[in-house]
Amino acid sequence: MMNKDSALNIALVGIGLCLLCSAIISIVAIQLRAVQENNVVLDQQKKIISSANLDETYDSIESAMKNISKVIINLETGKKIDRDPRTYDLSKELRMEGMYKNLSPEEDIASIKKRENFAKIYIEYQEEKVKTLILPVRGYGLWGIMYGYLAINEDLNTVIGLEFYEHKETPGLGAEIVNPKWKATWENKEIYDSSGKVNLKVIKGVSSINDEDHKYQIDGLSGATITSNGVTNLIAFWMGPKGYLPFIENLKKSDV
Repeated sequence: MMNKDSALNIALVGIGLCLLCSAIISIVAIQLRAVQENNVVLDQQKKIISSANLDETYDSIESAMKNISKVIINLETGKKIDRDPRTYDLSKELRMEGMYKNLSPEEDIASIKKRENFAKIYIEYQEEKVKTLILPVRGYGLWGIMYGYLAINEDLNTVIGLEFYEHKETPGLGAEIVNPKWKATWENKEIYDSSGKVNLKVIKGVSSINDEDHKYQIDGLSGATITSNGVTNLIAFWMGPKGYLPFIENLKKSDV
């Protein structure tokens, strides 16, 4: 019979406890994975709704999402494609050969390195006409990629709101991109000038109402110039010819 106080017995008991704890942790992690993934989806849905101020229109996230159509578009042609939006995963698109485009330094003003060929966008219709367009956007800030949603109204130029759901910006500085006061400054700003060029930008300092470009200007983030520039660049990229501009031009001609 093995001595309970022997080194071998103590080692076996220790190993057994480690294995038991590892098994318990693995089981809990597996069970929580689905919950965590669901929470990520729920948070993104909240941001989608909030970017378009739809949380004031509908009584729940579920009812709001039921009234928003999910559409897959070809970013090169700006046309809708026949593909199930439920199967779309951006991270997979950017890993699969042939499903993304490597951007040249001149094209990559948002510093994202590659752009997916197909994007999932969100459209709220009213009487079969586009009322709200909600577009996923991303671009590099100070420490990493900022992911968000830009909502514009039926004129396809006026901003309703901008919401970021993931970023690595510095708390109290660049992280102010999620501050409600700063987000509120985006409402009713315009993206394109009279020539059709993307003119919306985050400026240094505070925009004056007397400035002729006031409608294209967002107040800068104090002490966060690089983050501010990153937001300007992601708007310029995604609302330009390598982003959603082909789709928006097609949408102006005929509804999707």
